[in-house]
Amino acid sequence: MPDDTVLEKAAAAKGPNASKKEETWWDVIKFALITLVIIVPVRLYIAQPFIVSGDSMFPTFHNGEYLVVDELSYKFHPPVRGDVVIFKFPEDPSKYFIKRIIGLPGETVTIYGGKVYVKTSDGKQTAIAEPYLSQPTNKSTTTVLTKDQYFTMGDNRPVSYDSRYWGPVDIKHIRGRALLRLFPFNEISYLPGAFSDYKLAK
Repeated sequence: MPDDTVLEKAAAAKGPNASKKEETWWDVIKFALITLVIIVPVRLYIAQPFIVSGDSMFPTFHNGEYLVVDELSYKFHPPVRGDVVIFKFPEDPSKYFIKRIIGLPGETVTIYGGKVYVKTSDGKQTAIAEPYLSQPTNKSTTTVLTKDQYFTMGDNRPVSYDSRYWGPVDIKHIRGRALLRLFPFNEISYLPGAFSDYKLAK
């Protein structure tokens, strides 16, 4: 008669420990599925983490700060003046820049005498007061924007490499706006650096 003792022992050995192993593997699978279904789409289409590298936005942002970028809002409304945006550098899309939007589509941006003037599409002159600046711009230029272009500048004007040098940013290159500053912890904030209190004059 065949001996089935070994089979019984093997089945017994499979008991609670094997069940725990099966549960562990199932937990791993569930976590992977949650990651694929929820976390990956969020990272790809809604929000992305970025770390500030450089001083072009000083004193608003400092080197090494950790930001979460909102990639969803601009699918429903266009960027506005004063938004801090992250975009692909037009001359090298593999690089990401963080700057502030100064000029909107259809406007003319003129920089002269350390001040920034914007002529809007309806003929109004925008005299921009920029309290976030530590130093004024040191370059004079005039740029006419098309219907899909934005003029961007860093807050640290003397060192920022921005639209004054390489031109406007097309909407297709804009990834999103700075939504949250998560690090350093004593600087945690919502829409960090956003500013919209610009004065309009005819």
